[in-house]
Amino acid sequence: MATAELNGAAIDSEAAFHAACKAAFGFPDSYSNTIDGWVDCLSYLRDADGMSKFHLKPNEVLEIVIKDAAALQAKLPDLLEEITFCVAGINDRYDDYGEKPALNLILK
Repeated sequence: MATAELNGAAIDSEAAFHAACKAAFGFPDSYSNTIDGWVDCLSYLRDADGMSKFHLKPNEVLEIVIKDAAALQAKLPDLLEEITFCVAGINDRYDDYGEKPALNLILK
């Protein structure tokens, strides 16, 4: 199973979140470092579009593991809420196209 891991204890700002995501997901240099860009890059994981290092098979799921999620929650609760909301929205988008959800958010 494909996995991208983020360290919640090391993320202390939105800029740090986007830098960590760019490294963990292999986002391109053109990544905009915004939540909209994050959603865009994770919305086509089953297409060979070069928006991340992951190219999922039709039923494959990418696990997004946030270690020390409690630390992220304490520092940036709105960001963690937005990540959770966006993962659900991205999965809804896959469902709208008749595909299985592609993301599983795991908070440790």
